[in-house]
Amino acid sequence: MSLAESLHKLGLHYTSQQLDDVLSVAAKRKWSATQLLEHIAQKEALSRSQRSLELRLKSSHLGRYKSVCDFDWSWPTSIDRAACEAALRLDFLAEAHNVLLVAPHGLGKTLLAKNLAHQAVLAGHSALFTTAAQMLLDLGSQDSTRALERRLRYYAHPRLLCIDEIGYLSFDSRNADLLYQVICRRYEVKSVVLTTNLAFSEWPTIFPSATSATALIDRLIHHALILPIEGQSYRRRDAEQAAKTRRAAAAGAKSAG
Repeated sequence: MSLAESLHKLGLHYTSQQLDDVLSVAAKRKWSATQLLEHIAQKEALSRSQRSLELRLKSSHLGRYKSVCDFDWSWPTSIDRAACEAALRLDFLAEAHNVLLVAPHGLGKTLLAKNLAHQAVLAGHSALFTTAAQMLLDLGSQDSTRALERRLRYYAHPRLLCIDEIGYLSFDSRNADLLYQVICRRYEVKSVVLTTNLAFSEWPTIFPSATSATALIDRLIHHALILPIEGQSYRRRDAEQAAKTRRAAAAGAKSAG
């Protein structure tokens, strides 16, 4: 077995891949054995940190999203920017508190939720982003009690679980029970970020009973930062602006003709 292969087997992946370059630099700079080992230790630590970050990002299922830097804070008619920015500092994670984003369609609650998950990943935590529909479809498709238990543990495991789009679809008794199980397993143990287009007083309209809605709400809001956002849809604004631009361009072309 070569030296590079031995280093790889020991988990020194950076050094095994860059062995010739490392030895060349060490010889050129006339490093002592201690200096060489310090260099290897530093590079391995950085390499492992980068691989860990890449793995957490892949496991988070964030997909494409806009940075919070692109969020137009001036557009909503009501938003607590200071509270949103405090949430992005992740203080709520240490106490296993929740963040609940309540807003109509198209006001950036999903953008904020994804940025919270991304910040958690950058800070070294595990995070998972999913829509309520995707999660419940996954859980409901399990064909045995053992398989369902594995998937429930999967959603209970990440330090931060983001559940998007509560309120867009109604829940039958089975899905309401599955959602309740996920929330109960995380209650006072790990944080949840949740987005909804409905005020909590309206949740009974999408759950099979007021009792199931109340039980779920109680666990979510017990330790939670609730961030309501009010205003008109960004997407509607952008569509109207695009239409206005097209009309102006068409008028200009007609005039020129």
